[in-house]
Amino acid sequence: MAKPVLLKDTKLMDVKLGQLGSWLAMRDFTPGGILGAIRRGHERYYNKYINVRKGGLGGLSMLLAGYVILSYMWSYSHIKHDRRRKYH
Repeated sequence: MAKPVLLKDTKLMDVKLGQLGSWLAMRDFTPGGILGAIRRGHERYYNKYINVRKGGLGGLSMLLAGYVILSYMWSYSHIKHDRRRKYH
């Protein structure tokens, strides 16, 4: 019989809706904990899409698409302001 997984070690996708509050309370929201989560996410992304034997352009194109979307969101207010301006 398999041992049950502790709620602290459960992934977000495996958490039930009723357990979400207590799962969030167990997370580490200190700067070191947040930095560690970002580091683990980067390592997971790098190992899955970039550091593969038969790598393609999939991982790099996703990274580029994310950058384009993020830069568009940052400059949206300026683009929205210039939308109705006439140049004649």
